[in-house]
Amino acid sequence: MSAVLVTDPSVADTGARDGGVHAVLALARFETRRMLSSVPVVLAFLGYLAWIVWRGRSSWDGYPALQDADRATQGMPMLVGLAVLLYANFAALRSERHGTEAHFAVLVVQPWRRTVAHVLSVVPAALLTAACVAGQFAWEAFKPGAVGHGSPAELLVGPLTVLLFGALGVLLARVVRSALAGPLTMVLLLFAFALGTGPSGADGTSWLAPVVAGGTANSFPSELLGRPAAWHALYLTGAALCAAFLAVLLAGGRSVAVRAGVALSLALAVTGGVLQARGVAPSPELTAARERASVRPEQTCVERGRSTYCAFPEWVPRAGTWAGVVDRVQSLAGGSAHDRRIVVRQRIDARYGLEADSAIPALTAPDQVTVGTAWGGNRVPEFSSAVAAVLVAGTEEAGGEICDGRMVTLMWLSLSWQDDPMNALRRVRLDDSVEGSAIVLSPTNPLTMTEGQTDVVRRLLEKPRPGVGDRVKAHWDELTAPGVTTARAAELLGVAGPEKADSCEE
Repeated sequence: MSAVLVTDPSVADTGARDGGVHAVLALARFETRRMLSSVPVVLAFLGYLAWIVWRGRSSWDGYPALQDADRATQGMPMLVGLAVLLYANFAALRSERHGTEAHFAVLVVQPWRRTVAHVLSVVPAALLTAACVAGQFAWEAFKPGAVGHGSPAELLVGPLTVLLFGALGVLLARVVRSALAGPLTMVLLLFAFALGTGPSGADGTSWLAPVVAGGTANSFPSELLGRPAAWHALYLTGAALCAAFLAVLLAGGRSVAVRAGVALSLALAVTGGVLQARGVAPSPELTAARERASVRPEQTCVERGRSTYCAFPEWVPRAGTWAGVVDRVQSLAGGSAHDRRIVVRQRIDARYGLEADSAIPALTAPDQVTVGTAWGGNRVPEFSSAVAAVLVAGTEEAGGEICDGRMVTLMWLSLSWQDDPMNALRRVRLDDSVEGSAIVLSPTNPLTMTEGQTDVVRRLLEKPRPGVGDRVKAHWDELTAPGVTTARAAELLGVAGPEKADSCEE
């Protein structure tokens, strides 16, 4: 009697391929849960969220330019990326550390498949970073004072950095079978990026770094930025995929798909790297556009009350805010200045690129005032002082040359209407003081205050505004006459005069 061995078709037809895929996905889900609950990654995300809340409450004083806000999302994801790199490296070396690598040889999941799972476990951390980036940018975008347009390519930098660092952590585990490799790499990256000043984007090699600051003291219109953000996003994508495919290849994945993935992702990284390096130098068209914006800007002009406001299209919604300052300052003036028609012009100097912080010369045309692209905080009393200087002296250029008693009237016009005039006086002065002589900041040429003028202005700001305002209007012509002394201005305004005489040379 013989026995016949019959194989169950349902078992015999089950291919290792499908079982391997399910096993890889199951391992990836397991590693994802462990990564997102690990101490370094949790602390990194908590620090990231705390930073978003802290920064979002006071960034740009509530008046962000979104073409700057998108770049502001790029720095902190590097902290998350370092934590992900560290954990991904430790996870990929877990079997090596515990001495269980030989036991995995009996399983259907080969080493290269386990490497795929480790790479896939990095993706949720990158997606969670993308959610944080979107939340941070949305917070800025929904502020009432927000202007401009963000770049999707700039917003992708943060998540792609986390993806790249995580893939590098897995690749490092396949190249160096040591638990010290991850921490040492993290320390080196910290020294290279976090502890340094960071790449500025001034040359092509700086764009090989994940994050390139390229900041400026003043915001530029979106079309004048000239940052190769799209090519940089392509470069980071290619670099992350190349690191992932290389890790799988070194783990034993020799299939055509893996080899093709290495080649294609390397091609993406090289293409993005080369094109972003070429894009650093401004094109002739961009150079010409920056020249026009600096010398002969094409702007949109709108009427608000008695005055006209000319601005770059992205900043036109801010005209009402500027008009509120002009109207308050002008309401305190006397004589013809009370009803004078002011033209506010937004001006920048973009000819030297994002990294330059060039001074803007004062306007010589009567009744024209300069406003910059930044707003809020110190920019408010600076603009207010520029408006007051034009009302008192006639032009911005003449206002910058005032060194006599007219400075008292000018500063009272600029500061007395503000919620905290004494604090505004401190913030508008270069040395942040309310005593002694000082430089007074403005959008163009700075103004100067002597010690005596500072004393008189401080006494005026301590008195009720209506009473001083009546005296300003009653004696406007004499208070704004060239050569009037500080002592005479103080007498006309009903406060004690300065202890020291005026001296334009101080």
